[in-house]
Amino acid sequence: MMNSVKRNIVFITNPKSGTSTKGEIPELIEKRLDTSRFNYSIVQTERAGHATELATNAAKEGVDIIVAVGGDGTVNEVAKAITHTSSALGIIPCGSGNGLARHLMLPMEPGRAVEIINECVIHPLDYGTINNMPFFCTCGMGFDAFISKKFADAGKRGLITYAENVLMEGLKYKPETYEIEDENGVRTIDAYLISVANASQYGNNAYIAPQASMSDGMLDVIIMEPFDIIGAPQISIDMFNKTLDKNSKIRTFRTKRIHIKRSKPGLIHYDGDPITTGEDLEIAIQEKGINVIVNPFADKTQRQPNMVQTALSTFFNELNILRDNLSKQGMKVQELNKMIIKRLNLQ
Repeated sequence: MMNSVKRNIVFITNPKSGTSTKGEIPELIEKRLDTSRFNYSIVQTERAGHATELATNAAKEGVDIIVAVGGDGTVNEVAKAITHTSSALGIIPCGSGNGLARHLMLPMEPGRAVEIINECVIHPLDYGTINNMPFFCTCGMGFDAFISKKFADAGKRGLITYAENVLMEGLKYKPETYEIEDENGVRTIDAYLISVANASQYGNNAYIAPQASMSDGMLDVIIMEPFDIIGAPQISIDMFNKTLDKNSKIRTFRTKRIHIKRSKPGLIHYDGDPITTGEDLEIAIQEKGINVIVNPFADKTQRQPNMVQTALSTFFNELNILRDNLSKQGMKVQELNKMIIKRLNLQ
C-alpha cells in the first residue's frame, strides 16, 4: 500500500503579539501535529510586515498550508499574502481578540487548534478590501476606528483595556456625516460609526455583525446612529449577546460593494489596524478569494443568540423606543403649553 504524499506546512509566529503561550508552540506542534501526513517548519517574524513577506515566499514555493500563530494583526499579514493562491490559511490563535479565529469557531487552546490543522478541512472563503487593502473580519470608520487607534496606543492588550477606552472616550465622540453609495443609490447619513463586516465579530466575542457569513458573497454594513448615555449600556449588552442587529440605534444592510465619502481625511481600521486615509473609501467583497482551514466540528448555531438573549434584547429595545417616543411627545406637549400660555397672555 503506497503512502500518500505529505503536505508541507509553514508556521509563522509573531513573538510580540497577544499571549505568552507562543513559546510553547514548537513543543505543541511536535507533540500534536500528525507528522505522518505533514512536513513542517517554524519561522519567526522580526518586524511589522515580516509575516507578509514570509507568507508570500512560502506561497510562491507552493507550500500547502501557511499557519498564522498570533493575533488578528498576524492573521491579516499572513492571509493577505496568500489570497488567490493554492495555499491555505491555518490559524493558531494567540492574540488578545482573535476575531477571525472566533468567527471560524476554532479552539482558543493552541494544542487543540493544531489538532484542527490535522483534520485539514479547507474551504474557499470570502474576504473584503477597503481601498484595495484586504481585511478578513471587519473594517470601519468613526468611533470604532478611533477606539482601534486608542487600543493600539494603549500599550496593554485585552478586553479590559478596550472597555476602559470605550467608557472614557465614548460619550465625548461626535457623530460624523457620510455620503453612502451602493447598488440602491446615494444617501447622506449622520453616524457614530460605520462598520463593514465580512465576519461576525471584532474579537473577544463582541459581535458587530451577528448574521455575517464568510461564504455568502456579501458584506454586512452596520450603521450606528447617534445615541445618548442611557442607550450606551444596551448597545454594549447587545454586542456581546449577538443581538446588536436588533438594537433601535442600529441600521444594517448587505451589499457587494459600497462607496463612502466623508468631509475630511481621517482614521479607518481594517481588522483592528488603524490608519489614516482620505475622504473616499471604496469597499468590496472578494468572493471565494482565500482558502482557509475550518473547524469541521464547529456548531454554527452557537453564533446565533439564544431565546433568552433575543427576548431580553427585544424587551429593552422596545423600552428605548418607548422612551424616545415619550421624549418627543413631551417636547411637543411643552411647545403646545407655551403656545397656549402665550395666547392667554395676549387676551
